[in-house]
Amino acid sequence: MSFAKEPPFAHGSTSRSAIVLVNLGTPDAPTRGALRRYLREFLWDPRVVEIPRALWWLILNGAILPFRSGQSAHKYASIWTREGSPLKVHTQAQARLLKEALAERGHSELTVAMAMRYGSPALPEVLAKLKAEGCERIAILPAYPQYSGTTTASIYDAVFAHYKHIRNVPELRLVRNYHEHEGYIGALAESVEAHWEQHGRPDKLVMSFHGLPKRTLLLGDPYHCECMKTARLLAARLKLGADDYVVTFQSRFGKAEWLQPYTAPTVQALARQGARRLDVICPGFTSDCLETLEEIAMEVRADFEAAGGQEFHYIPCLNEAPAWIAALAEIAEQHIIGWPTMQTAAQRELHKKAAEASRAAALQLGAEA
Repeated sequence: MSFAKEPPFAHGSTSRSAIVLVNLGTPDAPTRGALRRYLREFLWDPRVVEIPRALWWLILNGAILPFRSGQSAHKYASIWTREGSPLKVHTQAQARLLKEALAERGHSELTVAMAMRYGSPALPEVLAKLKAEGCERIAILPAYPQYSGTTTASIYDAVFAHYKHIRNVPELRLVRNYHEHEGYIGALAESVEAHWEQHGRPDKLVMSFHGLPKRTLLLGDPYHCECMKTARLLAARLKLGADDYVVTFQSRFGKAEWLQPYTAPTVQALARQGARRLDVICPGFTSDCLETLEEIAMEVRADFEAAGGQEFHYIPCLNEAPAWIAALAEIAEQHIIGWPTMQTAAQRELHKKAAEASRAAALQLGAEA
């Protein structure tokens, strides 16, 4: 096995700490070609689709990519903005605001970067850039509140695969989940309450999470349980009774049974049962994306209205909400305890002088840089 050449080392240089906010990913453009590249990378991940590779290669390349790429491109085009993909735009903004929030808390010696598990900016490229900048301590912060082997663990896989070929591996810390974090639950509740203050309350609140094959639950993936706990905590924070809300799962793919109840059929059933207004929130998504803006706000809305529903409200994701950025900063801060990210001006000056002295001693002993 060969290892990548390390960046040039300079004695006396200051090592840095970094947080990488990692989201799922997005195509580079709402076009068939861009979707084909993105879907090939995404759906080929064995964490995402657990089917024998040879069989899945035939299905993916022979049936799914030729047809799904065009359909997905059309859907992405319906939500694309002047700045680009909503998910990428929001995640970039979150990373920038997270850096500002942490700086306000005193973490001035900290780099915050954004990466995507699939698409760009690719996680390995971001990690390589951080190494070139002298980051020797890196915390990986997935944009997924609930852990799943299909999402969070896939990020871990990419991180470990990258460092498998690195000679000088930095200190790593991995955020696993924050589905019950008080700040996260509070930010969700605040977004719902703000919507209700402006628009009034619905007949029922639908909490829609991304679905997974039921098989993953039976094999021990904790995702379903963590979704249910998030929903329970949010309902308690909103003081909702058992009949005031329902938890559902969306984005079903393929013919296998997935986590139930499914979002679209549930919404249709509620309309037929006499629900005039539904509000839908997607707590598992921290940034608005195709699954929220197109699938929920467009497709599921149409399903509800076609079944006789009168009023459908989609409550946006947390995105750049101040309460969410504050919660994200708390989550990040909890995982960088002990790192030298907080220094006063006097401490920085002392550190600089110590580094200069260290460099001078190294050069005197024969170091070249």
